[in-house]
Amino acid sequence: MNANIFGERIRKLRKEAGLTQKELAERIWLSKTVVSNYELGTRNPSIDIVVKFANYFHVSTDYLLGVEPNQNNFDTDGLTEEDIRLIEYTIKVLKCKNNHSPDRR
Repeated sequence: MNANIFGERIRKLRKEAGLTQKELAERIWLSKTVVSNYELGTRNPSIDIVVKFANYFHVSTDYLLGVEPNQNNFDTDGLTEEDIRLIEYTIKVLKCKNNHSPDRR
């Protein structure tokens, strides 16, 4: 496993979600130090932890591990770049809405 790719992708997804390391750690039942070590590439996660991050961010484990270059989990064949950007923007807006919803548990 390339810890640098994993860490970079976790950091990117965390920042896109508008979360601090502490907030992310609390949401997936880890310590802030562990999240920081993953992001810095000084610690490799177990398979269970990779799956936990993938489920939380709704991306594939292949994406987190650097096997898949895109974080998209949907088939984009036949779509224009503009279509894909619109879908990605919509996903980002919905994530933001859901992360700040008072009903979110």
